[in-house]
Amino acid sequence: MADKPSCRLYLITPPLGLGDIAAFAPRFVAALSAGDVASALVRVAPEALGDARQIGERMVEAAAPHDAAILVEGEPRLAARLGADGAHVTGAGELLSDALASLHPARIVGVGGLRGRDDAMAAGEAGADYVMFGEPHRDGWTPPLAETVERVAWWAEIFETPCVAYAAHLNDVAALATAGADFVALGDAVWSATSVEQAIAAADGAARKAAAARAETHA
Repeated sequence: MADKPSCRLYLITPPLGLGDIAAFAPRFVAALSAGDVASALVRVAPEALGDARQIGERMVEAAAPHDAAILVEGEPRLAARLGADGAHVTGAGELLSDALASLHPARIVGVGGLRGRDDAMAAGEAGADYVMFGEPHRDGWTPPLAETVERVAWWAEIFETPCVAYAAHLNDVAALATAGADFVALGDAVWSATSVEQAIAAADGAARKAAAARAETHA
């Protein structure tokens, strides 16, 4: 397949409660302003599910002036009600089917939590707008970088559906972009940084440089 010459950033928020928004929203806006952020995934803390609509509304409002798609984790119907750009679901099964039925074609449906190549191919064949590799498991464990790089390289070589690769550290961005990721997802690597602006700028620069080098190599 023809290689795409760009790799953009995809932000993942920490699990948010309603009380977190006042402190987090300015950092979120600063991150969106600091580089080429294509998308952001809003996560709601398990104990705050009753406030999911208010949290989502606040985050959509904060992002409104910025050119980034806002996705809601695991809540397709909420995404539609909020006017968000789409939803991100886990696994290639019923949740994905339901999300596609309720949101396509007007909104984005992405999928992560894919257990192997068969799941990833099933998600792509079902019509997911992107697949995500390497994100932390529910217990916090993150797959090794080499494993995610291998999965991204396999996908990029064969499939047209975009892939998002999770970077646990800023230093991982270049390797994932070089492997062929269309987007690199960043979570704690940004939010734990002293300056989110500097973290985004560094990640954006690394992604652009690596993607350009890959495009030259595959020209």
